[in-house]
Amino acid sequence: MLQRLGFPAVGDHRRFVTALAIDAMGSGVFMPVSMLYFLVTTDLTLVQVGGAISLASLVALPAGPLLGSVVDRVGAKRVLLAGNALQAIGFAAFLVADSFAVVTLWTVVVTIGRTAFWGSFGNIVAAISAPGEREKWFGFLGALRNVGFAVGGLVAGAAITIGTQSAYATVVVANAASYAVALALLLAVPATHRGTAVSTEPGSWAVVLRDRPYRVLFLGQLAYSTSMMALNFALPVYATEVLGLAGWVTGAIFTLNTIMVGFGQGLVVRGLTGRVRWRVLMAANATFAASFVVLLGASRLSAVLATVVVLTGSVVYTVGELLGGPVHGALSAEAAPEHLRGRYLSLIQLAWNGSGAAAPVGIAWLLDLGPEPVWLAFLGVAVVGMVFAARLGVVMPRAADRVTNAAEEPQAA
Repeated sequence: MLQRLGFPAVGDHRRFVTALAIDAMGSGVFMPVSMLYFLVTTDLTLVQVGGAISLASLVALPAGPLLGSVVDRVGAKRVLLAGNALQAIGFAAFLVADSFAVVTLWTVVVTIGRTAFWGSFGNIVAAISAPGEREKWFGFLGALRNVGFAVGGLVAGAAITIGTQSAYATVVVANAASYAVALALLLAVPATHRGTAVSTEPGSWAVVLRDRPYRVLFLGQLAYSTSMMALNFALPVYATEVLGLAGWVTGAIFTLNTIMVGFGQGLVVRGLTGRVRWRVLMAANATFAASFVVLLGASRLSAVLATVVVLTGSVVYTVGELLGGPVHGALSAEAAPEHLRGRYLSLIQLAWNGSGAAAPVGIAWLLDLGPEPVWLAFLGVAVVGMVFAARLGVVMPRAADRVTNAAEEPQAA
């Protein structure tokens, strides 16, 4: 079944894949109620809850590069396990968090755990997959997490409908338990050989920061991850508050995205076979740009037509996600020297954390100015992403490789 959808054969990595799916479902349960939980179970105001979450995001920014160095020294698997453990402990502690200081403390712990998880995730994927088929793996695992988030979101919807403290506490317990189960599965995962062994080769941050082609990749990733913030932060507010559309429209947007990613990601990656990587990244950003133009047009239409345009724009937007995600993941892992991959990939995580921290405030400010500025800004970001993608084709040899979706044959000694 997986092969028919264009995904890789899981083989000996079933425990890792299962752990990731359970982890995603737990996260999907909590994400929709993250702010509501503290509003219902504590005396904190909305501003205080938002402040705790924002502070945790700021703490995670420097934690990413620091954890990248740790990955290179002790190995990716240990950091991945530590990240799961921190999140399990942090979410369990949410059950007794009742003040701003305590909520902030444990949110910081959870955020650092999440940063540790994502800071080591790319290294693990590079280790279990062979060069030439990494787009398949990054696409598959991304789709798996997306479906897991959706399943968890259904449970979260039930908790929101019930609305009691006990219902919200159940959500937190389920999330903490998912990390504990995932941790147990990951403990049993045998050590891999590619990319997980601790290297004795010399290396430092100076080597990473002097790598000009990778700096271009980082900037391209920053543009891509900023565009990816549109789905979670801009579209829901734009549809409901700015355009005044029915509430079901936002749900339909996320449903379409989940179905397309869950069932279409592997097929898209298969369809990319033979395509040059930097050109795929250009196409991804161009598709984002097209979706932002479509969404911009919705502001001048009736409610019925605006609904059709918003849903169409979200479909076009998701195609950009399907094109860019697997190639960015594979390229960022393969362009990094193996003994410094933890540090290199922490820069990619920094791009995600940075855009995630800046997007909510920036998008809120732009939407407050009217319906057009936010999509014009996103359009500008997508155009900049196209420029960096084209530059990658000149400065980074790996970016000029073609997507093969087949493991490369080992070279003879």
